[in-house]
Amino acid sequence: MATLASLKLAASIKPVRMPTIVGQRNKLAKRLWEQAELAKAQQAGSTFFAPKLRTFVEQDTGLRKQIQVNKRIRPWWFTADNGRLALSVRYGSKVLELAKGKFSIELASEKDLVTTLELIKAAVLQGELDTAITAASTKLRAGFERRRA
Repeated sequence: MATLASLKLAASIKPVRMPTIVGQRNKLAKRLWEQAELAKAQQAGSTFFAPKLRTFVEQDTGLRKQIQVNKRIRPWWFTADNGRLALSVRYGSKVLELAKGKFSIELASEKDLVTTLELIKAAVLQGELDTAITAASTKLRAGFERRRA
């Protein structure tokens, strides 16, 4: 018992499940990381593919197998009407509203792309975009609900 007495004991317990918003933040942070890697690869003149596991059933044996395939990533940045580079943040297929009526970030050049994506990722992990994530998630979920007659 002398060994346990030397430790600082606490009454805290590990939570059984993670809050939903934390999972949504992590999902968006992962997508932002992929976008940053894609931007870095484009600036270096190469391509970037994120690995993804794909499950299939073999026709002859009927066994399920997983293989690693490359997932194609579409860039979130585009050239706006005024000719400048713009970046929109997506959650699934929905574009997030970053501020009231503002859906994109205007950038001076492609050099600012990676730093902007990392800033957005930090803001997401700190919870600054939680309301936008929740709104987009609600819209996405509504699209999967059955139409009731």
